[in-house]
Amino acid sequence: MKILFLALLLAGAGVGAQAAGYRRVDVAHSQIRFTSKQMGVPVDGVFHTFDADMAFDPQAPATARGQLRIALSSIDTGNREANEEVAGAQWFDVKRHPEAQFEMRQIRPLGAGRFQVSGILSLKGVSRPLAVDATLKPSGAGQAVLDGAFVLKRLDFGVGGGVWGDVGVVANEVTVQFHLVLEP
Repeated sequence: MKILFLALLLAGAGVGAQAAGYRRVDVAHSQIRFTSKQMGVPVDGVFHTFDADMAFDPQAPATARGQLRIALSSIDTGNREANEEVAGAQWFDVKRHPEAQFEMRQIRPLGAGRFQVSGILSLKGVSRPLAVDATLKPSGAGQAVLDGAFVLKRLDFGVGGGVWGDVGVVANEVTVQFHLVLEP
């Protein structure tokens, strides 16, 4: 089965960089993707439905706050059967846990347009701290693009139980990539 994951990561959306503040994520032009491995073969996917609330003033990064919500049923692994399998109880259990959330708690500048976004990731009833490095680049019209990636260990969240808990079949590590278009 293909695994997934959430890219959750980043309501961090609020990382900022230039003038005024960022208050919105343009989800139509943003993406949350993932890469897992099944029997050593990379499996790519995407989450089509997510939204975010945020507030970030580059002049006061300590006050940044935000939340990213991903509809887990919007997973697309490129295979309908795999999508249905990962929605089930052993994987995401979308009937009981329809979304994953990342609550941004802090943004720390790292220099040269890089930031560390820290917060709490909640998935399938489990919440864990998460810190992710991201790069912010202006993109015109007051917008900026926040790009980054992180490795998530799915078993830490109880994702992929039973026979799918065998990391020789489906790797424990899932790389989540995000591309978020931020607006004032």
